[in-house]
Amino acid sequence: MNRCVIIGAAPVKNYKKIRSFLRDDDFVIVCDGGLNHIKKLKVKPDLIVGDFDSHKKPHSKIETIILPREKDDTDSVFALKTAVNRGFKDFLFIGMIGARLDHGLGNLYMLVKCHEEGFKALMLDDYSEMHIVARDEVQVSDKYSYFSLLNITGLASGITIKNAKYPLENAEIKQNYQYGISNEVLPGKTATVSVQEGCLLLIKNW
Repeated sequence: MNRCVIIGAAPVKNYKKIRSFLRDDDFVIVCDGGLNHIKKLKVKPDLIVGDFDSHKKPHSKIETIILPREKDDTDSVFALKTAVNRGFKDFLFIGMIGARLDHGLGNLYMLVKCHEEGFKALMLDDYSEMHIVARDEVQVSDKYSYFSLLNITGLASGITIKNAKYPLENAEIKQNYQYGISNEVLPGKTATVSVQEGCLLLIKNW
């Protein structure tokens, strides 16, 4: 199936950069205040969901699911669950990281959920790309200014980083000591990262 793009309500400024990740065949779900981004992202929603506490309820022919304001799932989580139920296994998340730390952290854990389900998932903000890295080796090119590895699940060991300013071999990063921040790919090289047990959040800064 095509990829599903889920657009949230968090602020976006770097529209040009984020547009470069979009594809013509993406299935686009827009959550509530994410409707503020669609013109600058130059996308047309295939589905709109939300309780519409951050945007006026739209009146259009586009499929719209109106949610109650009192609920367990955020609009973004509901959008992800809906997409999964419709068969999507590849996700791009936009507008998920903003001033609300609680919402931002909650949205980050959608990457963990996708990883646990065996789905492909990438999250973008104005500065970086975020995804989960685990046993399968991931490459990081030297086009990125920095990259960081954060333990957000409680288990991350057997960590190996090669071709970076701060390499690691069979190391461990614990939640109470996040020393994997602001690494750099060696000039002209491609860094590689893998995790034997557990997983890490990989943040690649533009």
